Amino acid sequence: MDIREAVAADACGILRIYNDAVAHTTAIWNEQLSSLEQRLAWLAERQQSGYPVLVAAEGPDVLGYASFGPFRPWDGYRHTIEHSVYVDDGARRRGVGHALMAELIRRARIMKKHVMIAGIEATNEPSLRLHARLGFEKTGHLRAVGRKFDRWLDLVFMQLMLAEEFGG
Repeated sequence: MDIREAVAADACGILRIYNDAVAHTTAIWNEQLSSLEQRLAWLAERQQSGYPVLVAAEGPDVLGYASFGPFRPWDGYRHTIEHSVYVDDGARRRGVGHALMAELIRRARIMKKHVMIAGIEATNEPSLRLHARLGFEKTGHLRAVGRKFDRWLDLVFMQLMLAEEFGG
């Protein structure tokens, strides 16, 4: 397995994983499937903004992807980022998510980000465990703030302190 920066040729694999999560899980709270054009635009926007989009790949096969971007749009949050990580159903429990996250965290530290935020649906135990193993701490639990598959969803916030202090 290779962890690398995503390229346009990876968009089909990213789209497949994204749409599977939309259709079958509460990991993504969207209900509308994405198009290839939308995923390509998302990839280009992230990269043009200076944010990484990583893929875990075996040859041409995308096993998972991860990225981060701004937590909130106001200046005071500029040192805080929110990430996402998604793994193909057939590649779960193989260390793909952990490998993607480790590299994403490394890149965030290089960029001198201060805090990484995870927003996780409260019953997603594998994701909660993964984040805890990586040093994230639970910092909030918002009850019934989302709705999908005809049920209310809780959102758990976890955060990782990337650095004690950066100047500026």
